[in-house]
Amino acid sequence: MRKLAFIVLATAAILLVNSIGWTANAATSTGAAIPGAARNFSPIKETACRGYGRWCGPGYVRACGPYRCWCRPCW
Repeated sequence: MRKLAFIVLATAAILLVNSIGWTANAATSTGAAIPGAARNFSPIKETACRGYGRWCGPGYVRACGPYRCWCRPCW
């Protein structure tokens, strides 16, 4: 009985939140001015600067010091 009551209450809460969110409208680029920084933003980030290398995997490059070499992340 407790499980049934919990399922019914959870379903009602989800439907209530969904119905409130359903009426939300987003602003379009024709109706609102978009700031320059947001206009030039790209969510795509380069993850592998050189792909698979001889010593280091994607996202890393070989860096050498006076005594040893290591793989450091790309910047």
